[in-house]
Amino acid sequence: MTLAEAKSIARAKQPKLAVKAVRKGALPPESPAAIGVARVERDRRWHDELARRVREYKATMDIMKRRGARRARPKSAKEPADAEPKSKSSSFVPLQIFAEGDSWFDYPALFFGGGIIPRLENLLGVPILNLAKAGDEVRYMLGVEERLLLADHLSKGCPAGGPWDALLFSGGGNDIVDNPMALWVKDWDPTVPAAQLVHQQRFDAALALVRAGYEDLIQLRDRLSPGTVLVFQGYDFAIPDGRGICHLGPWLKPTFDLRNFPTLAARQEVVKAMLQQFAAMLTGLAVHANVIFINGQGTLLPQKSSWHNELHPSKKGFQSFANLFHRELKALFPARVV
Repeated sequence: MTLAEAKSIARAKQPKLAVKAVRKGALPPESPAAIGVARVERDRRWHDELARRVREYKATMDIMKRRGARRARPKSAKEPADAEPKSKSSSFVPLQIFAEGDSWFDYPALFFGGGIIPRLENLLGVPILNLAKAGDEVRYMLGVEERLLLADHLSKGCPAGGPWDALLFSGGGNDIVDNPMALWVKDWDPTVPAAQLVHQQRFDAALALVRAGYEDLIQLRDRLSPGTVLVFQGYDFAIPDGRGICHLGPWLKPTFDLRNFPTLAARQEVVKAMLQQFAAMLTGLAVHANVIFINGQGTLLPQKSSWHNELHPSKKGFQSFANLFHRELKALFPARVV
């Protein structure tokens, strides 16, 4: 049973959710009460979405375990979808993986198939329970609500039975960009190298908050599921060129405009300096047992075509990062990853 076959069966068995039509002009008035109702509704929808992801993951993994997991054959191979594997070598014990993070894991599927997670699923041939939410920050991922969710999944293990093999985590990018970035980027000064135009004490404070979240995640894993491998990633050198997406962003260029940076090259030097410090922080955390840091910085060519917008890689770029995760997981679990 391949991943695609198992997903198809699992989805066919899932209940269909009714979608309520919203009449044009039927939006509630902007009052404190209406805003509160909207926030409650937003949270309810997100909890429903998480529940759907868990149900679909469990159903898919149950099918693959019950019928036997096998890897998809090349498209040129002609054989019935329900055919049994021709040899034991095509069967494997599926890895049990879940993910928490930001838009690098939860990029909308309508944009060339999403971000890292769906691409990694295809490479591994197994489902990944994806708890990530675009725009999320580490301070919220390890805040009360999301920390309790992580703790619940770590303590209970995989919904299909057994412990988790790995937790993939992508966080920190949203903590150090957007409006607050103006606090730790200095005014343009042509007499100072661009990479040094970071207010270091302030940026250290922002990075310390991100590090605290990662440290707490490691402690949570150590206490609840010590055998689960934590896999972190450090983004690549984003290009602050002012490109957003779907009325979101830009997240970088406005700060540099405020600080009077004259060129894209100068802006890039500051972004690179900050992300290198972020990677150095994660490298230091990777000394803990069962903690892996995938440093993908420098993977993408430093040109606009490598990026879909200021913060997110192109289709090819996301695939390159999925390949990095696949390579690392293969090194960790050589008998279960091809």
